[in-house]
Amino acid sequence: MDYTQLGRTGLKVSRLCLGTMNFGPVTSEDDSFAIMDRAHELGINFFDTADVYGWKKGEGITENILGRWFAKGGDRREKTVIATKLYGDMGDWPNEGRLSALNIRRAAEASLKRMQTDHIDLYQAHHVDRDTPFDEFWEAMDILKQQGKILYVGSSNFAGWHIAKAQETARRRGGLGLVSEQSHYNLIVRAAELEVIPACEDYGLGLIPWSPLAGGLLGGILRKIDKGRSAAEHITKELERHRDKIERYEAFCDELGEDPANVGLAWLLHQRAVTAPIIGPRTTEQLDGIVKALEITLDDKALARLDEIFPGFKTAPEEYAW
Repeated sequence: MDYTQLGRTGLKVSRLCLGTMNFGPVTSEDDSFAIMDRAHELGINFFDTADVYGWKKGEGITENILGRWFAKGGDRREKTVIATKLYGDMGDWPNEGRLSALNIRRAAEASLKRMQTDHIDLYQAHHVDRDTPFDEFWEAMDILKQQGKILYVGSSNFAGWHIAKAQETARRRGGLGLVSEQSHYNLIVRAAELEVIPACEDYGLGLIPWSPLAGGLLGGILRKIDKGRSAAEHITKELERHRDKIERYEAFCDELGEDPANVGLAWLLHQRAVTAPIIGPRTTEQLDGIVKALEITLDDKALARLDEIFPGFKTAPEEYAW
């Protein structure tokens, strides 16, 4: 396993981040345990979750699964850099969601309890809260840091200017600020290249791409459909929008002799500011296949070919002005 620093911090994390969103709703608890054990065997030390995962309001199903896995011992918690997120509503009463100081305090305590741990390594805002000033956000996060309940703070789904505003507020307060941004980024969805990635580079944030395979579109979907496998309705609609590009992409992967899913992940690992794409295997067999992406080196010619199939963006403002 390859490791890298998380943004400008001294924290070392694996180049692949294990996403746990499937744990509970899709993957059984026993299978989730097996996947996490296998991840450690493969050297993956970076796990990502969120209080809302499990998709039953207020239950924190996925965090509870992680907690019971940590409780099995064997240095599971000590070997894991655990990242979780808050923002989504965990109840129907006011202040049971978003980024007020009150909810940050309550949400952190609840996540710690569910995961049966005394601290969260990376605590992430799942979305920007336009109603909460960054001074309030940082004051609440600083208190959690002082109490030893969180170590680092990250963002998710922030625009470039949100990152800048958060960082400048933290700088004025004398704090470290954000160390990572979890953003929607893959070969098909490349808008982060306009301003989010430049902001991450300038402020020293590690980029953690979510949906690295565009919901399965980059995972060899055409060959899977040819073998009789079905796809969800929304994926089928997206496939029709991008069919020409996907056909060219899968043909190029055949030329490379590599699985499309692994090429999509390898491409992300070649992009600037990217720390670790979030992978979401549903079985240990899928996990074993995914880690092969780390062995793929894409030369300049291959990267140019992928840019030709899936054009990206210039850094703003050159994308739309001189």
